Amino acid sequence: MITIIDSGIANIGSVVAAYRRLGVATTTTTEPKTVATASALVLPGVGAFADGMESLRQKDLVQPILDAAAAGVPILGICLGMQLLAEVSEEFGEHPGLGLIPGRVIPLQAAQASERVPNIGWCDVTLNLQSPLFQGMGTSQTFYFVHSYYLNCSDSRHVVATIPFGEAMVTVAVAHRNIFGVQFHPEKSQDAGLQLLNQFAHTIAPPLGVPDTAVA
Repeated sequence: MITIIDSGIANIGSVVAAYRRLGVATTTTTEPKTVATASALVLPGVGAFADGMESLRQKDLVQPILDAAAAGVPILGICLGMQLLAEVSEEFGEHPGLGLIPGRVIPLQAAQASERVPNIGWCDVTLNLQSPLFQGMGTSQTFYFVHSYYLNCSDSRHVVATIPFGEAMVTVAVAHRNIFGVQFHPEKSQDAGLQLLNQFAHTIAPPLGVPDTAVA
């Protein structure tokens, strides 16, 4: 069973719909007890980092997420959800994150006339096939992005996908033990995105098969 955290900082309907299309059972929740007992967690998010962390704190979700991570529960952060996995963000000041992926969230720096911040649209992503997220997907796929910041990992071994932007190869997917994150929106990335969500569900998360439910 995939538990999707409804933190109030994302439209989770598209994630739920993507998993329903795959025939994967999901539960959506705002309840700390449900997060604490989940067998696999997805944390979607959009918007500003500080707002995202404040929403998690207000709903008493921070400690359950940390406890689940420590217990080895697979966790997938999507877009802002990936950034929240970091130790700290530099967006509108300095703000502490969940600290599950060592590193800082820093702004994109455009260097080419064709580049814009925020980076919105389809980008070719170079994949590390050693990550279970990308098994069987080839060395490159195209995903849909909406972001102005990215997670700059302290340990390059945690970087599992990149895009060229400005004068750097920007991290757009991370993996560290049972913690995974993608900067792009797999739920909006057509077949490649569905394949990634399916990989998380069937290769990384425990076996599924319980019918879809919703928990308030």
